[in-house]
Amino acid sequence: MNELLINKDKKVAHWLGQWQDELSSLRRLSDKTLVAYDRDVEQMLTFFTHHFGAPVSAKTLNSFTPADWRAFMSNRRQTGVGNATMARGLSGIKSFFTFLEKEGHAPADSLAAIKAPKKKQTLPKALTAIDAKKLVDQGDMLDDEPWIAARDIAVMALCYGAGLRISEALALTANDLKDQKTLRITGKGNKTRMVPVLSAIHDAITDYQKSCPYHPDDNDPIFRGARGGPLSPRLVQLKMQKLRSAFGLPNSATPHALRHSFATHLLAGGGDLRAIQELLGHASLSTTQIYTKVDTAQLMDAYLKAHPRS
Repeated sequence: MNELLINKDKKVAHWLGQWQDELSSLRRLSDKTLVAYDRDVEQMLTFFTHHFGAPVSAKTLNSFTPADWRAFMSNRRQTGVGNATMARGLSGIKSFFTFLEKEGHAPADSLAAIKAPKKKQTLPKALTAIDAKKLVDQGDMLDDEPWIAARDIAVMALCYGAGLRISEALALTANDLKDQKTLRITGKGNKTRMVPVLSAIHDAITDYQKSCPYHPDDNDPIFRGARGGPLSPRLVQLKMQKLRSAFGLPNSATPHALRHSFATHLLAGGGDLRAIQELLGHASLSTTQIYTKVDTAQLMDAYLKAHPRS
């Protein structure tokens, strides 16, 4: 990679920079996605630099064939890359070539002929309703500092009671909380949605705010670390690790598992799939439909464990 960065064709490097600017400013992708896309394209350029024996140039980009892409994918396979990583990597590379084609620099048809490998669909591992409630109600048992205990309770209540991603919960500001009955959530792609707030969640947030020694501005995240800075997701993950050990829960009991539990328990209780999609902030209903499989899997598990003839 370092060798490529030194010897990269100037024109290709310029196009790469333009593409990255477009992704950042126009499409507003998350920082993680931007980093992943950049890494994917760099890996592609590195491979083809060695494949062709010279830095990838504008002429090279215009001469790619499906056979070249198959060689690239074969190389990735040999390095141990799985289907999910391969598919995500091709997504970033296709984004770059779509940009090149739009700007008239290179065609994307050779890459269009390559199908991404199918990703093995893994079902989200939801907690039982009892375990989820235990985490939210007793999540303060390991903290000596009352305001930190109240903070962690509020964060977990948001993940399970409102179905928020941990990043969404930690990004909440006082302005987002002005309406006591709903939360204004900014999710992936800067899309905003409104999420109803249960009274128990509102009370947990209020208890935390009253006990917190720090008072951030209305536009700053309300959840703070011990030294007053924005709370890191890693601290929440570490707290969950401790609670898993204390309650004897599986390793799948993560902050994100609380969000899975929110969706699964709503569906099991008769919740409408389209409404759950809106609450979770999923762009596509197909993403939400995975929870129907989770619910079915849990029913079958309960059946096999409990039925006398199983």
